[in-house]
Parts: sequence; C-alpha cells; structure tokens
Amino acid sequence: MAAQFGRRLYRGAATTAVAAVAVAALSASQAPGAPSPVVAADGDQPAAGSSTPADQGGGVSGDSPYYTDLPPLNTPDKPGSSADLPVTGPAESGIPASVLAAYKKAERTVAGTDAACRLPWQLLAAIGKVESGQARGGRVDAQGTTLSPILGPALDGNGFALIKDTDNGAYDGDRTHDRAVGPMQFIPSTWATWGQDGNGDGRKDPNNVYDAALAAGRYLCAGDRDLSTAADLDRAVLSYNHSDVYLRTVRSWFTYYNRGTHEVPDGSGVLPTGPTSRNPGPSRPDGGPSSTPSPTPSPSKTPKPGTSTKPTKPTEPSDPSPEPSKPKPPTHTPTPAPTPSQKVTALQNDGTGTLTATAGEKFDGTVKVRAHDALGKPVAKAQVTFTVVGDTDAAFDGGSKAVTLDTGADGKASSPVLRAGEKTGEFTVRATVKGTSVATTFKATVTARQADAIARTGTTELTAVAGATFDDITVAATYKGKAAGKVAVTATMITDGDDPAVNDKGPYCTDDDGNPVRTIELTTAADGSLKLPKFYADGPAGTYKLRLTTEGGATVTIDLTVEERTATAAS
Repeated sequence: MAAQFGRRLYRGAATTAVAAVAVAALSASQAPGAPSPVVAADGDQPAAGSSTPADQGGGVSGDSPYYTDLPPLNTPDKPGSSADLPVTGPAESGIPASVLAAYKKAERTVAGTDAACRLPWQLLAAIGKVESGQARGGRVDAQGTTLSPILGPALDGNGFALIKDTDNGAYDGDRTHDRAVGPMQFIPSTWATWGQDGNGDGRKDPNNVYDAALAAGRYLCAGDRDLSTAADLDRAVLSYNHSDVYLRTVRSWFTYYNRGTHEVPDGSGVLPTGPTSRNPGPSRPDGGPSSTPSPTPSPSKTPKPGTSTKPTKPTEPSDPSPEPSKPKPPTHTPTPAPTPSQKVTALQNDGTGTLTATAGEKFDGTVKVRAHDALGKPVAKAQVTFTVVGDTDAAFDGGSKAVTLDTGADGKASSPVLRAGEKTGEFTVRATVKGTSVATTFKATVTARQADAIARTGTTELTAVAGATFDDITVAATYKGKAAGKVAVTATMITDGDDPAVNDKGPYCTDDDGNPVRTIELTTAADGSLKLPKFYADGPAGTYKLRLTTEGGATVTIDLTVEERTATAAS
C-alpha cells in the first residue's frame, strides 16, 4: 500500500476528507492489526477514538506529521518477540539494533518503577515506526543519538497547531515556534516535563533514542494505566495523538511486531516511503473528477451488410451511490497532566548535616531534600522515598528501611529520625522521586559504642599464691556520666615501665579450650558493668599489671600480686 504522510490539525473540510480517505484505506487493507474495531489480545474492546478537532492541540508531538505506512500483508517467519530471530522474515519486521535495545531497556526500566502499567516494548516500537521510521532506519551513533536532527515542521498555526517557542531553540533550533524533535517526536514543552535520561549519561536528550523511548514509556503509563487492557492501551495511544487514523496505524504495527521481529544493523532499517501527497488515491474524496484520465473508448464495430443485429439489452442503471454517512462528532480524550512527581527534574540537599551516630543511638539530624522543576521552582506534593541502602541494620524510627513522604508547598521533605543498629561502618540513605530516576544520596556512619571512663568497683587488694585464683575482678564503664553498656573492652597483662607491652608471664585466664591467655576481648553489660573471667596466679612472686582499655580510649590498670607458696600452702 502506498505510504501516506498524515497531518494533524488541518482545518476545514480538507481535514474530514483526508481522514475519511485514510480510514477507508486502512479499513480496506489486509495488514495485520488493521480490522475495525481493534481488539486486543485479551479480547477487550478498545475505547472509542476520534479524529482530532481542528482547534485542539495534540499530545506529545504538537500534531506534527506522522507516517501512515502499514505493515506488509505477510507476517514474520516465526512467532514471538525474540531479537535473535534470523533475518528471514519480511524486511519490515527488522528493527535497528540500538533502537530495539532502547525499546527493551525502557520496558525493563518502567517495569521496575511502575509494574502495574505492563508497558510492552512492541508498543514503543510501533509508535517509533509511525513517528520517525525507527529513527530513520536506525541512523544513530554508539550512544543512541541520531546522526542528524529529526525535526517536524514549525508549529506556526499554518495547517498545524500554533505553539510558540518554549525552549529558545535549544532542542529544535527554532526560536519562533516549537517543532517536534527526535525519534519519538516530542515537542520541547512536553519534553521539559517528561524528558528522561535513559542511557545514564546524565543528560535528557530528545534526540537520543534511549532517552526518548523511556520518556514515551512513562508518558504512555501516566494516569495509572494498565496497557495489557485494550481500553487503556487505546487511551494511551490517543493521548500521544488523538486521531483514529493514528490509533489504527499504531495498532497495526503493534500487532505486527507482536507476531515476531528481529534485529538488524543500525542504519539498515526500512525507511517509510513518505512523505507523499496527502491524497492517497486517484479519486478525490469530495466526489470531484478523478485526477487519472479515463481510458479512450474503442470505436464500435459496424455490422456487415445483410446481417441482422440483435437489439442490445438496455443496461440497467446502477444503484446510486449510498449517501455518505454523517461523521460522528469527535470525542476528546485529554492528555493526562503530569503528576507533581513527574514535574521534578532534580532533588537537592536542603541542609542535611553529617550523618553520624553511635551504635544503638539516634542520628542527630535527618535527611533533608528540596524538589524543583526545570525552571528551578519548588514542586509541592511530589512523592519522595527515603531508603536505607547497604550492609547495615540501621533503620528509620519504627524499623522501616524505606519511607515515602510528600514534599510541602516549598518543595521540601525531611526523612523520619534515623536510628543506628549494632553494626558499625558506612551506609547510604537514598532519596528518590517516586516513579522517576531523579535521586540523590547521603553517606551515613555508625560508630562503635564508647566509654570515656572505666574504674574498678572493688577495693580489696587482689592477691593470690601461685596456682590459686584471684578474687572476682569487676569494673564499670561510663560515657558522659552515664552507664556505657555494650562497650568493647580489651583486658591485657602488660609489662611494667614507660612503654608497656604484652606480658607473657604472670597471671592469666583461659580461653574456651582451657588454654592460658593474657589478652581477652570482653563487652560491658547493659548497665556498663563487667565481671572479668577467673585469673590464675602464676610466675615468680611479685606484682603484675592488668590493663583494661575501652572502645573510646578509657583505661584502668589493676595490680595483681602473686605470693610465693608457703610450706603450709603447699601441704
């Protein structure tokens, strides 16, 4: 079928005529997905669509032109949607590698944040085919950016919507009027709201197929749509361009790609054969004379003399052409307004201090952010999710690892109080605008419990004869005058002098296997108290030093005196 280059928002009778011819051509086609009414795979009936009214602005692309080529009559060799199918099917079923990768990545990304939408990549492929012929047959660089701009006509009100410049020509090079831009044909004002960074390069570029595909996916999923149902899928497509012709064309390609496709090298995709004349056939839709001349009639034969001629049977008049049906009044499906979260382009730190806390304690401050749009204005009622990330047992008050809050009128949001667990070290608190990739992160640190003082609680001298045990040794640790519970303490027998070292002689305690040790790791009880294990007197008679050191650096040294065995003690 010959290609047709459809236009939106043509005014007057020409609009109705062109739409009527296009619909008739589509209805007559045997291409996959073209029957009317369109029915989804699940059998649901689609929502009724209508041609765009002449005074109505349109969807993503500002009603700039789009291709109305239909899929070929035959289908790909194999069913399914594998990119690994051999290139044996019709050339039309091949999608350039980078473009196909962008559609599939967008599907995965949206599924990770809005699984209920059930966005199929084949829908993005269908729209990409209609809007730009798959980025002009995949003419993109290694990062997915088009090798040359794909621009629609100036939206100057002359046959199209009137949209004056909104981006100072930054995207479309036009400082007077806006133009649709890139593989998915976003107008700059729509891109300012829905633009995405699909390839992770830190930029939102409508000329990049990864960015544009993800933006289109999020746009189609707006309004809590479930694209696995026909009604929501039709509403999504009509929100992109409110036209029955557009819906049927996209639906045809969507069905076609669902039956199978394969990957082709970038730059080798099939280009649409348009733009062509807006008149798709030789006959004029207004009933006027055909532009194709009628064939010259052959001269009638003269009967031979003497032969009789039978009177010819008069030709019965053909039935008059049926009166054209009156067009149905158009219905209007408004383009969904972006949610507050979708307006956010950046999250900024709004005064979050150093996030440090001792194990088991609350952090002094909270995580504070401010959400703003592309113009730097605060965005109210945007949903911000604060998430504790990393190998940590820290959590927000109540034990939750993730909390979602709305920004206030000033665009600000603060996390709940964060409480440290027992695990020490660093972790991350991430603030993310729900349903988007806009995020910022903060480092948090949990330090070990500390004591700034430790002292022996008994006063009796600790004396024992060699081979005997000392009386119980007890101490108490405090921090800022309060009991320091669960604080690590190291007990070590040390040498005497200005530069003490571990002493390998004298009193000792035992490990779990009963082996003598002179250094042991301990922890204070919740009330800061600590009872040391039994110490045995050993070595030559004399006084030995036992030093206890806490996490935080507090120390205490305790004397242990070993006495010689007497004859009485020996007996």
